[in-house]
Formats: sequence, C-alpha cells, structure tokens
Amino acid sequence: MRPGDGAVAAQGHQQVAVLGGGPAGLMAAEALAAAGLSVDVYDAMPSVGRKFLLAGIGGLNLTHSEDLPRFVARYGQREPAVADWLTALGPPALRDWAAALGVSTFVGSSGRVFPHDMKAAPLLRAWLHRLRSQGVRFHMRHRWLGWADGKAGALRFDTPAGEREVAANAVVLALGGASWPQLGSTGAWWPMLQARGVDLAPLEPANCGFDVQRRAPDGQEASAGWSEVFRSRAAGQPIKTVAMACTGVDGREHRLRGEFVFTDSGVEGSLVYALSSPLRELIKARGSATVWLDLLPDRSAEWVRTEVMVPRGSRSLSTHLKSRLGIDSLKSLLLHELLPREVFHQPTALADALKALPLHLGASRPIAEAISSAGGVRLEAMDDHLMLKPLPGVFCAGEMLDWDAPTGGYLLTACLASGRWAGQGAARWLAE
Repeated sequence: MRPGDGAVAAQGHQQVAVLGGGPAGLMAAEALAAAGLSVDVYDAMPSVGRKFLLAGIGGLNLTHSEDLPRFVARYGQREPAVADWLTALGPPALRDWAAALGVSTFVGSSGRVFPHDMKAAPLLRAWLHRLRSQGVRFHMRHRWLGWADGKAGALRFDTPAGEREVAANAVVLALGGASWPQLGSTGAWWPMLQARGVDLAPLEPANCGFDVQRRAPDGQEASAGWSEVFRSRAAGQPIKTVAMACTGVDGREHRLRGEFVFTDSGVEGSLVYALSSPLRELIKARGSATVWLDLLPDRSAEWVRTEVMVPRGSRSLSTHLKSRLGIDSLKSLLLHELLPREVFHQPTALADALKALPLHLGASRPIAEAISSAGGVRLEAMDDHLMLKPLPGVFCAGEMLDWDAPTGGYLLTACLASGRWAGQGAARWLAE
C-alpha cells in the first residue's frame, strides 16, 4: 500500500501535530487532512508562510517547466530521494494544485513558472481557507521546546499563555533551515534532534553570496573584499551576459550563463547561487575557490583575440574594447580590478582574460543572509517515507532535510513535494 491510499481514511480520532507553517508544513497538513486525520499546525511566528510571502515579493517562482529528467538532476546526490517525492507532487501536478486554488500560472521566457498575478499572497490566502475548511487548526506563537517525558508524541511549546504540552499520535517536523531566521527558520531544532540520536549534517549557507579575495602580483592573498574604488562604483550593480565556470572538488566541470550582482564585499545573484554548492565545497576543502568569468560568452576565443589585436591608434584601451568588443564600463572596471597592470599591454593575455577572467572567492556570506541552507537531517536517518528511524512516528519535511537545489522553482517544488510525501507517510504509518 502506497502512502495516501484510501485505506488510511476515516482516522479522525488520530491526532497529528505539524510543526512549522511554511510550504512543507502546510502541504503535510493538507495530505494528513485529506486522509481524514485530525491536524494541528504549530508555528512560532504570529502568522504562517512568512518566508513564502517574502519569496513572492519579486514574483513567486512556483516551479520550472523543464522535462523531469533535467528537473530532478538539479538535486545532485539527492536526486533519487527527491524523485520519489516528486511522484507525490511533481511540477505539472503542482500547477494543477495551484489552479484548483484559483491561481492560474504561466511559463516565463526562462522556463520558470509563475502565478499570472506574480504574487504569493492570493495563493496563500486561498490555501489557508481550504485547509481550515478541511478542519486543520492553526496555533500561532507556539515555539517548540522539545519533548516531554522523552516521548516522541509528547510536545512542549512556549506560548503567550506560558508553557504548554500537547500529545499527538504522529508528528511532522517542517521547521525550515537556518536562513532568514527573522522569518522563523532559526535552526533551533538541530540540538534537540541531535540529543535524540538523529544523524545530522551541519547547517550551511546555500544559494548565497561570496566574499572575494584580491591577490597580490606574486599570487599570494592580499586582502579580502574589493578595493574602495571598485566598491564605490560597482557595488549593487548587475553584470549581465556572462558565463561563470569552476571545477568542483570531485573534478566535475560546472559552467553556467546568466548574470550576477556586485556587493560591497563580493558577488551574489542567480548565477552565483546556481554554483554555490560546488563553491562552498571548494572553500571547505581548500580554503578558497576560483571561478572563471567569460565576459563575452557569445564570442569565440579566436574572434576575441582578433579584435583585441586590431591597432587602437590614439583611442584609450577602454574605448577600444567597447567599440570593437562591446565591453561596457562595468566589465572594464572589473578587468582593472582583477588583472595585473602589465596584462593590459599584452594583447594575447588580455584576450585570454576576457574569455577566462579569474575571480577568487574566500568565504560564503553568513547563513542568515542566504536564500536557503544546506545540511540538516540526513536522509539516511529516515525511512523511505521520511520517518526518523530513532523516533518512530516523527516525520520530517522541507528545508530542514539535508538536500540542496538552486533557485528557479526547484527549492519550493521540493519543499512542497517533501511535505506531501511526509504527510502521506505519516497517514500510512498511523493506518498500519
């Protein structure tokens, strides 16, 4: 019998507690309510879905339209497990789910899927209305303190009315990672699970920015961060139409095209986030990571070399690069920031740098600034339906699990799918 089969229905006397009111927790609650169970959702914040709403400010990226094999490949080593979750709620089914809530979606030019109104709030309001109509109860400002009397179903909460104990026949933990803690994902659950013998991976920033290292001419580290001249002119500016490449610790080559943004101390943005996982591992293993920037990804190395070699006459080098190659002022500024002065007098070396400009990164930004976090409950610590092996009846879902994915709809889809998978798993476990 698979999770969610009709055999688990009519179990309303069974009490299930869902801890965490983010996308994974709400989807787990929906799956449990659909199985006829009595569901209570507890969250430490005054309202649910706060990070979900923040993600939707610039346009809610619900999922991605690419084919399933490419989609699941985005989850790296966790691809097999995530592929299972997606059988419960894959990208097409997620669009159907949104449509059933009255939210139509469209595919953007990048292949990403958005609600037509680009907003998260209408979807969340419709979802909460449906959950309440299914009997799901919400308890806000309930901060989980751990277990009472060492029992997996006996939960302790700090509430505005004082400490409270709650008994549940099954528990779904969907407490998030440790990014954006002001929205509720504090990672405070980590030591609680560790004390109960759950195998955990350290929480680390994912989809994050990085600080740069500027090197001295002899190749040794000179200083962290940009020069003051570069920072004052470039911080906050996006650099577009570039490719970024790196070689991971495992020897795998990564190369992506897109854009990123200069910060006061380094780089961030979609292109950087997409490579954050291999970059993070490189920094852990070697203390730093080097990415190679192709400032002219639409041009061949031969074409770039030919254009650079054209005599520039009385024109400045910056004017020459702009007129012949289309190198704008921001890219020119970056060249002067990263290259030794003598390279600008060596046309061949300069042409090579335009196609492979080394950028050295020394550290990731703090986890509190990251879009998401990696690490958490190792999947090996759970059974196939996300129940903790040391704690029968306790399931986990969402970002608190040890998996990682780039932005682009992959994060949210896997959080929602894991929530439904864990909710169905809990319903199945109670029925058996």
